Amino acid sequence: MKALPSRIEGVLFDLDGTLLDSAPDLYAALERQCREEGVPVPPYAPVREVVSRGSRAVLRCAFGHLGEPAVEARVERYLALYEAAMGEATRPFEGIEDLLDQLETRGMRWGIVTNKPGFLTDELLRRIGWDLRAAAVVSGDTLPVKKPDPAPVRLACERAGIDPPCSLFVGDDRRDVMAGAAAGLYTVAVAWGYLDGGDPREWNADAVLDTPRQFAHWLRHGQAVA
Repeated sequence: MKALPSRIEGVLFDLDGTLLDSAPDLYAALERQCREEGVPVPPYAPVREVVSRGSRAVLRCAFGHLGEPAVEARVERYLALYEAAMGEATRPFEGIEDLLDQLETRGMRWGIVTNKPGFLTDELLRRIGWDLRAAAVVSGDTLPVKKPDPAPVRLACERAGIDPPCSLFVGDDRRDVMAGAAAGLYTVAVAWGYLDGGDPREWNADAVLDTPRQFAHWLRHGQAVA
């Protein structure tokens, strides 16, 4: 584990699978769509694993055998079903609220860089009460590019008023580590997320942490606890 920057101005987070356990609502939308079309509902576990990759990855779990045009044709309906129920079962991972409180108490700004479309990101943050707390929110369609491109991370740093070398980028996907590193931030891979079937210890992150509680202790004391 690489030493933390001597001064930390802010922390940027991925959203789904890092701050929020949104898989139950994403799965529920797929379940409804499958029932509308009379097709078998896939098991929850493989869907949960891929939700960080977006709606098309979720849809492939049920409709991938029909080919990419069939998946693409179902995206609009899937997003409508998800938006209707978004936030019903989505919750911050255990310990995240305490972690965000700690950052705010210490005067550290925090923000979000997600590949989720902006209309869904903004509404979800409003529904869970975070819309006025984040210092910056950059969504998947804010720029022409998205993670793993570093541009969204750089934009979030600019909007939050934080210096990349004095900031952390935190995520549960290899793309988060790639984007954060390329933007010049200290990168943290979180093992509590969805992980897209991968091992975060193989992503060359500066640190890998297992729980939000461990993360909070590490920020306070410079070391992690189990």
